[in-house]
Amino acid sequence: MGISRRQFFGWMTAAIGSQVAFRPDAKAASNKHFTGYPGSMGVLHDISRCIGCRKCEAACNQVNSLLPPDRPFDDLSVLAQKRRPHANSYTVVNRFDLAGRQLPVFVKKQCNHCQEPACVSACFVKALKKTKTGAVEYDASLCVGCRYCMVACPFNIPSYEYNNPLTPEVTKCTLCQPRIQKGLLPGCVEICPKEALTFGTRDELIQIARQRIQEFPDRYVNHIYGENEMGGCNWMYISNAPFADLGMSEDLGITPAPALTSGALAAVPVVVSLWVVFINGIFAISKRKEQVAAEEKKTAVDQALKTEQTRLNDTVAQLKEKAKADQEAAVKREVKKALEDAAKQAAEIQTDPPEASPQSSETTQPGKQESE
Repeated sequence: MGISRRQFFGWMTAAIGSQVAFRPDAKAASNKHFTGYPGSMGVLHDISRCIGCRKCEAACNQVNSLLPPDRPFDDLSVLAQKRRPHANSYTVVNRFDLAGRQLPVFVKKQCNHCQEPACVSACFVKALKKTKTGAVEYDASLCVGCRYCMVACPFNIPSYEYNNPLTPEVTKCTLCQPRIQKGLLPGCVEICPKEALTFGTRDELIQIARQRIQEFPDRYVNHIYGENEMGGCNWMYISNAPFADLGMSEDLGITPAPALTSGALAAVPVVVSLWVVFINGIFAISKRKEQVAAEEKKTAVDQALKTEQTRLNDTVAQLKEKAKADQEAAVKREVKKALEDAAKQAAEIQTDPPEASPQSSETTQPGKQESE
């Protein structure tokens, strides 16, 4: 027996009440202010030096053993459209043609490895975590595929393997964590021909950025993007063009993501526990509907087969009767025709007398000759 809409939502309300009552100590995934690990590593991207060669994309693809792209990495025509990282590309380079500038501006985009990541805060199973090296790591064995991290990220970075129906994973830049642990540079940093990417400790990178801005104030915007945005990042930028013109949000503020989401995330354990109830309820209703539909379909098919069989039997019987009648009529026609032919032949014999034979004629001829 199925359940009514009112009963279902009644059970859901009761479940919510019981969960809230018995879990007053529900906590957010992370609600403490974190100032970063001392000596954590990062990358400084000097946008003014980037030439859009896409070598960093090629290196990232090779280091992470990703599938080759539809177009080769030396095909720069892809820069004509704005791209974002996806499941098979952890980093992309975009071109910006700005008014008043003769040359385009190129920007590399990947995970910024926030010091207090929104994705880590949103992940209630701790599949994402901030490491002491500065990278934000992902553990696929813990992931439940909720994709809250994708919604939470203010930089729109994490992607999902929608084309992998069996074991889909969340994908993003790893800051080449395995290479860092071996004392190697990230693949993109190592291959960059113009040194637009600099690897080092976060504190060192901030000093390098400030020094460049101070030495060339006419070249750079007086701001280090990622130094304080959303509590700070381990991947930072300096630029020769306004960040807003390069598709980078300048209204994120300096408050870390966990401080903004701790209230909402406190309800996550409740939602997660209720999710099983909700899914099971929907599954039961769906299965019941499928069962009823299957039974109705079977009944309809059986009735249709029965009706068709009866019709077929009647048709066969009619065809048999017709074939029998046609056969009898054919026999009668042949008999009648044979009798008519025989009668006609008999009538012809009676009306035509037989002619004198040639032999009798020849015997009389010699006698006549003798008399003459």
